[in-house]
Amino acid sequence: MSFGFSVGDLIKVIELANKIRKDFVDAPSQFNAISDDLSIVLLDVEVVLSNRELRNEQEAELKQIAKGCRNILDQLELTLDEYDEPDSGHRCAMKRVKRMWKKLKWEPEDIKQLRNCIGTNIGLLNAFTSLLNRDNMVVLVRSQEDQGRQTILDWITSIDYAPQQSEFIRRRQAETGQWLLDSAEFNAWVETDKRTLFCPGIPGAGKTMLTSIVVEELLTRFENDRNICIAYLYCDYRRQHEEKFEDLVSSLLKQFVQEQPSIPDSVKSLYDQHRNKRTRPSLDEILGALQVVAAVYSRVFIVVDALDEYQISDGNRQRLLSGLFNLQANCNANLFATSRHISSIEQEFEGSSKLEIRAYEEDVRRYLDGRMGQLPRFVARSPELQQEIKTNVVNAVDGMYANYFEYYSDRANSTRFLLAQLHLESLKGKRSPKAVQTALKNLVHGSSAYDYAYKGAMERINGQIEDQKELAKQVLSWIICAKRPLATIELQHALSVEISESQLDEANIPEIEDMVSVCAGLVPIDREREIIRLVHYTAQEYFDRTRRQWFPDAQANIMTTCVTYLSFNEFENGICQSHNEFEQRLQSNKFYNYAAHNWGHHAREASTSCQSVLDFLRKQAHVEASTQVLMAFKRYSDDVKYSQEVPRQMTGLHLAAFLGVGSAVLGLLDGNPPDMKDSYGRTPLSWAAERGHENVVKLLLEQGAEHNSMDSEYGRTPLSWAAKSLHEVIVQLLVDAGADVNRRGGGYGESGLHLAAGIGNKAMVHKLLEAGADVNSRTGPSKSGESALHKAANRGYDEVVGLLLKAKADVRAKDHCSWTALHRAANAGHEKVVTLLLEADAIVNDRNDCEATALHLAAQYGHQAVVEQLIKRDADIDARCCDGSTTSHWAAEHMQKLTFQFLFNIKIDMEAKNSGILAASSQMSNSTGYDLDTLMASMKADIWGENPPLFSSRFATWEPC
Repeated sequence: MSFGFSVGDLIKVIELANKIRKDFVDAPSQFNAISDDLSIVLLDVEVVLSNRELRNEQEAELKQIAKGCRNILDQLELTLDEYDEPDSGHRCAMKRVKRMWKKLKWEPEDIKQLRNCIGTNIGLLNAFTSLLNRDNMVVLVRSQEDQGRQTILDWITSIDYAPQQSEFIRRRQAETGQWLLDSAEFNAWVETDKRTLFCPGIPGAGKTMLTSIVVEELLTRFENDRNICIAYLYCDYRRQHEEKFEDLVSSLLKQFVQEQPSIPDSVKSLYDQHRNKRTRPSLDEILGALQVVAAVYSRVFIVVDALDEYQISDGNRQRLLSGLFNLQANCNANLFATSRHISSIEQEFEGSSKLEIRAYEEDVRRYLDGRMGQLPRFVARSPELQQEIKTNVVNAVDGMYANYFEYYSDRANSTRFLLAQLHLESLKGKRSPKAVQTALKNLVHGSSAYDYAYKGAMERINGQIEDQKELAKQVLSWIICAKRPLATIELQHALSVEISESQLDEANIPEIEDMVSVCAGLVPIDREREIIRLVHYTAQEYFDRTRRQWFPDAQANIMTTCVTYLSFNEFENGICQSHNEFEQRLQSNKFYNYAAHNWGHHAREASTSCQSVLDFLRKQAHVEASTQVLMAFKRYSDDVKYSQEVPRQMTGLHLAAFLGVGSAVLGLLDGNPPDMKDSYGRTPLSWAAERGHENVVKLLLEQGAEHNSMDSEYGRTPLSWAAKSLHEVIVQLLVDAGADVNRRGGGYGESGLHLAAGIGNKAMVHKLLEAGADVNSRTGPSKSGESALHKAANRGYDEVVGLLLKAKADVRAKDHCSWTALHRAANAGHEKVVTLLLEADAIVNDRNDCEATALHLAAQYGHQAVVEQLIKRDADIDARCCDGSTTSHWAAEHMQKLTFQFLFNIKIDMEAKNSGILAASSQMSNSTGYDLDTLMASMKADIWGENPPLFSSRFATWEPC
């Protein structure tokens, strides 16, 4: 430890103190007291230090205190030695000790001086111990706070781009990308508020590396400014399953929150609101929290890499760009984005600053300089050959896509790091300088260079010895076909599965280095994220086109590996009965999670039957075990990581229908009824309909499956499950088969129309209405008797509201708490919906079960536009709810100043319970300027007396019953 001192040094002092204390055991009382004091305090310090690591400054302080204690103890020991002169004629040890004490004489002043020295050191020791105890408490509290903070951050999203950022910077060649940081466009972007810099580039130009350099520059430049936040997103075509629009927005929110010293109240409130319900926040809630947190910073930098790799389906890319631009408009945000040259993306950035990303020749040469050591040794011994390699590779990448650059002549200097890497990789196995020179002459220029490079890599793989070739093809087939990126340990376990065995033999697990080395540079290791991936997404594009040529049986082999793993004896006990047992199963069996979630995907892709699949699906315990992995969802509490709310008695037929494996469903129907039910009362048709597996739904209907079956959990039919999941084709299949579109049951009592309206899908609502759905049907008791109009109005889906009203929805219908759709819309502040409902002749002054009107509800949350709209429609501003409070009271109680002032200025009736309030308000209104806060406080005190929280606790979380 520091300062040449350790706790062991203090222990030596304590041992000396105890020795002296024993020697003083029979001393007169005045001496005995001296021996006890210091020893006891030293032992207290030892106890405090036993489980504590000291900081450097604490070690230094303790060193000085220990030195003082040692000096006193040395003085005491010398005193004992000086007077230890027993008479040799005595045989008894006790007599010898007693004779010694007779000779030990100290003057009173000496005793006093020694006691003072000991007292000083005791005081220092006590103070030091007290500080350590206080620090221990601070550390404990901080640890608890940190744990709570991390729990909320993990709840926001599990996505973390920091490991990728670290990995990119680790691989960066020194000084590459400096041209971008020195450019006028970049510096103007950094120095100007609300500026956008769009950086397009061709594949392999180094866009992602340059993005990481930009992030690193921002983090370094502003690391000491807590008022500036840097957030970044790395889009990846292989992670589209976890990069939905909501996921990326949540990631930005998480990064904004991470920069704060504590979790903002708005985020804590959102977490508390959803934690107990085990629900996720809506997109509107996430966006609202994002706006609030972003507003805390004086400046925000948002960096987005590879927009072209972000999913274009369902308009998600457009939504992401719109969301980023809205955030920029509402906050002081600067936006940096990269992409391939895609016209739809470039159009979004028209009018913004633009800078073409180019891998300049000097950057490519630096890259090659840093990797010359990877080539055969004879290259390292020949500077001339090294120079020849660099020149030829640079020339090859400069000639890339010649036709492309003829069209974009201003980009003709763009080069490609990726191609340089692939060309360099092709030289690694050469045995002589001549072989290298021959290969350099054959480097391909032009638009076919990538395909040529990837084909060359595969030919080198096929030229290896049989075992190496087989390992390489297995590694590549898994990476190319995997549903998501695989962790290195997952891939190792997958490759070690032996089809004929019932357990994993760890002696069969291949080494990571061997897996990578046989793949001819196509597969690097991402050590930060601990995954093995393809070198570039252009490699994925190449193998997607040529997969049948190189890996014709990949999907079938992967499917077989997955179901073999799921059939291991390890899982023959079925469902884990505790959270800890389940977590331990996942931790011990690294490939189990992937296999359970994705074997069905590979089975569908393989399009072939497999006996091992049927064998697995006929093992009930193994099926239930894998179902638990498939359906257990993550929870966000300190003590429980996974929910155990999964269906029991789920058969192989249920699981095959859930995953859409038609061949397996057909095989299992032989001798089994199609309507078997699991513990949720759900049939295979119910699961297939929810999951959208059209082929399985057709197959089950053909086999006579009951299309109106109803589960016991939610009272939903296959049709209502399909409607909730927005599978229009399946809804039509069920309707054509005679399914009752209005059938519902159970406590929830929701029809397909309720579910579709509740998620705002206009197309599905339209289809259900066409199929004869009852527009005015009500939900069951646990859903408060809502109509589809209630649900759509509550969430602000104005297009769906309009469609329902056109279908003659009852605008005045009330739920079990007498809330109308107008109550719902006003309570949530949905102005457009309020307009539609009022135009459809909704009763503006209708009362709910607490006698509150829509105006009460809008006033309490300060929905000013809705308040004004209701007033224009003759809403009664003097209406009193069941406790006598008016709309102004609701606004005052919830501190909605603008709404209160609006109501006050139109001469709202202030006579609540005390006429004194009217006089006070009149006096204030007649003055040059009334004190609005005082007026609201006066109203609160007058109406609710000394204990206003009673009212607050009742109405602060006012929600539809």
